[in-house]
Amino acid sequence: MIENSKSEAYAAAGVDITAGYRSVELMKKHIARTNTPGVIGGLGGFGGLFAPDLAGMEKPILVSGTDGVGTKLKLAFLMDRHDTVGIDCVAMCVNDIICCGAKPLFFLDYIACGRNIPERIEQIVRGVCEGCVQAGAALIGGETAEMPGFYPENEYDLAGYSTGIVDEKKILDPSRMAPGDIVLALPSSGVHSNGFSLVRKVFDVERADLTSPRPELGGRSLGETLLTPTKIYVKPVLALLERVDVKGISHITGGGFYENIPRSIPDGLGARIDRKAVRVLPIFDLIAREGGISERDMFNTFNMGVGMSIVVPAAQKDEALEILRARGEDAYEIGVIRESDRKIEIAE
Repeated sequence: MIENSKSEAYAAAGVDITAGYRSVELMKKHIARTNTPGVIGGLGGFGGLFAPDLAGMEKPILVSGTDGVGTKLKLAFLMDRHDTVGIDCVAMCVNDIICCGAKPLFFLDYIACGRNIPERIEQIVRGVCEGCVQAGAALIGGETAEMPGFYPENEYDLAGYSTGIVDEKKILDPSRMAPGDIVLALPSSGVHSNGFSLVRKVFDVERADLTSPRPELGGRSLGETLLTPTKIYVKPVLALLERVDVKGISHITGGGFYENIPRSIPDGLGARIDRKAVRVLPIFDLIAREGGISERDMFNTFNMGVGMSIVVPAAQKDEALEILRARGEDAYEIGVIRESDRKIEIAE
């Protein structure tokens, strides 16, 4: 803690800078878990330092991604549960980075709040650190901004930024995709961190029962199910990239299947998705039923149980599935690439 750093005038305006120092002290033990060999220095500087290992790379390319948690945070406020949304924040960034074939190196977070409650900030950063550990990325910096009058006292926003690296020759090139390639699915853990404006409307979450067990959700409560953090796919996908000729990867986020899968498919080709093969999670059936939402709109809003799609050659399908399953991913086939003017078709 910085000695003698206290402003009575600033405190009278609603900003307690000593709470910020207390937050940093509480989060240090969590941040230490994320340290990797490239980390230089520690907390407290004006910038995070990182020395990447470039051994074996002919032309290293940096790949960056940034995102936030969005209105899923409203569920965290209602449930007074703050230790999982940090995982979402990391996941939304690093899952995008690996779609280029890049390995995440480090992460930085930004927390803006109405009031800095050190114990709550610690919970948030604990989740961020858990996400970094899952991704193999170091948390090398961040910012906590106390903004009274801008945010309600018990609310906050959470966003993050990550940088990864890939050798230029290993950047995924969807132009190599060909008819007959297979589309694999990596299951999601739930709604992840997209579509929550619609979710909140469907369930009227401010007045809903978020804590009682629900049989249609396997005995879990609605709040617990919705707060389930986004799955981080970095390590299994990196293992797959080492051994299989991956043609394209899509992170299924906002916009669902219809917006995200086409992003990794070149013109003249399209993904034909077998609707019957998609393992839709119960939470999506519940959202569709309670909200009266069409299946087309569901697949154009949510991940529907598929957090990531991966295109591989048909000849390597079995090997790809074996690699992914050996690393805890219950991957399965959902479609095929074929010549088409439509980038995606979901058919029975």
